[in-house]
Amino acid sequence: MKKNILLTAAILFSLSLFGQEKKSSYESAFDLPGSRSEVYKTIGSTKLKVYIYEPKSHKANSNRPAIVFFFGGGWRGGTPKQFQEHCRYLASMGMVAMTADYRVFSRQGTKPFHCVRDGKSAIRWIRKNANRLGIDPDRIVSGGGSAGGHVAASTGTLSKYEEPGEDIKVSSVPNAMILYNPVLITAMAKGLKTFGGAQADKLKTRLGVEDPKTISPFHNIRKGLPPTLILHGTADTTVPYSNAKAYSEKAAKMGLRVDLEGYENMPHGFFNLGRYDNQMFRKTVTRMHQFLKSIKYLKGVPKVKEHLNSLSK
Repeated sequence: MKKNILLTAAILFSLSLFGQEKKSSYESAFDLPGSRSEVYKTIGSTKLKVYIYEPKSHKANSNRPAIVFFFGGGWRGGTPKQFQEHCRYLASMGMVAMTADYRVFSRQGTKPFHCVRDGKSAIRWIRKNANRLGIDPDRIVSGGGSAGGHVAASTGTLSKYEEPGEDIKVSSVPNAMILYNPVLITAMAKGLKTFGGAQADKLKTRLGVEDPKTISPFHNIRKGLPPTLILHGTADTTVPYSNAKAYSEKAAKMGLRVDLEGYENMPHGFFNLGRYDNQMFRKTVTRMHQFLKSIKYLKGVPKVKEHLNSLSK
């Protein structure tokens, strides 16, 4: 009897340690050195954080432009670490740069429309706290890649999917957008494929909405859309380059600024740090810098090469 009790206690202790290791591993995935974090949204038991990188000598009254990135992962996974170096670079150049967590299927069992709600909440939180954060509320950029690009694009295009109970008098619409191989079409469109080639009968289930058009940036391009930069590989088979082209052409017909930068023979996720000997990271971040300079959010010449060199020291 005593042996059974001791054995049971040992098993429970081991399971406890396993749970702690699992939690530690989960938390370490969100460990972003050099940043500080704040909770921008609490929903149920979930606390969503934004990780903030600030320029040197940054003060609350600095009134600097800001950017917030949303990671990719098919609305199912991913972590804010994806855009860590984008943030560090932009902070070194004078912006307040952030990378945000948002709910995903693997952690919270959510659907893409929940992700969009969180993206809108993040923009609203930044604008609402702009004075305290030293940010210009009229110079906030929404950025992201793949599904995170969809979240970022949705903050600028969609009129629906605000989080119930939030103060919608504070706008959730960014002042500019930077989108890396973004999902822009989530509903059927003549001559175009949806993300991953999904068909109409599967879209409602995947997206968690009755009408996929309501969550599709392409179907909601409107007058007054913020200036936008899209960086996309022409060989992308997950999110077709043709979708980005159709989006930019539709926007251009409405007199909107959407700069589309295509990268020959590049697949999905080509821009991430660590791929292609960082050459595509350097090229896309340089282009991002040029775009931000054109709208007067950054000054000076790009120094991406110098930033990459500093990482190897």
